[in-house]
Amino acid sequence: MDISRTNKTRPVLKTFLSDPRVRDWPLMSRPVEPLLLVIAYLLFVALGPRWMATRKPFKLQSIIVFYNFFMVALCSYTVHEFLVSGWLFDYSLSCNQGVDYSNSPKAIRMAGAVWLFFIAKFIELLDTVFFILRKKTNQVTFLHVFHHGCLPVFWWWGVKAVPGGFGTFHGFVNCCVHVVMYLYYGISALGPDYQKYIWWKKYVTKFQLAQFFIVTIHNSQYLFRECAYPWKYVAFIQGFTTIIAGLFLNFYVKAYRRKTYST
Repeated sequence: MDISRTNKTRPVLKTFLSDPRVRDWPLMSRPVEPLLLVIAYLLFVALGPRWMATRKPFKLQSIIVFYNFFMVALCSYTVHEFLVSGWLFDYSLSCNQGVDYSNSPKAIRMAGAVWLFFIAKFIELLDTVFFILRKKTNQVTFLHVFHHGCLPVFWWWGVKAVPGGFGTFHGFVNCCVHVVMYLYYGISALGPDYQKYIWWKKYVTKFQLAQFFIVTIHNSQYLFRECAYPWKYVAFIQGFTTIIAGLFLNFYVKAYRRKTYST
């Protein structure tokens, strides 16, 4: 394997290679299965509203409440795994935080956290399925589909090549955001009697926007430092982060700022 060491303890992957540790994990042997799942998702996005056109909206409240609180639990557990396998004590915010490709318990645990985050991206496709089955297609925006459709494929490459190190920071931050986001969705799905508990709706979007700023600051080290983590993955992360941040900011302006100015 073409791995070189830039320090005494952290091996760094210089080019894209398959990490043998994750080869036999579910959905990790080849990219075909993840791609097929995303294609099936996009087909449902395109054809689902037509199929629902002559049907009444599905009543899925109990399922949606369970789903959202399940996602709170899953994201919370993933945050815990990111923390205990590196970010709480062992990892540095420095861009010299390389990927540990050893079979040490913590290295394997970090790879597992990255894989779990990747799997969660497929589960989150149900967000769109529920919108369409309930005939809430106004929620199925370009931002929504682009975000949900891209991440499972992109994260497959992350798990396959760099399941640890500097690049996991944005996954950790995103997972923290999703704990809050799905908690909001779960309370909201409980019904009108619980609306008084979700007065913080707009702050969820602000929290989402804050994550992009935090990740960008973290990635900006590459502009003035020599770093151990492969630059091409950071460039890709930052490129996608910038695109999504722009789309989220546009959503926030339309949803809140313009509404405020017009009243």
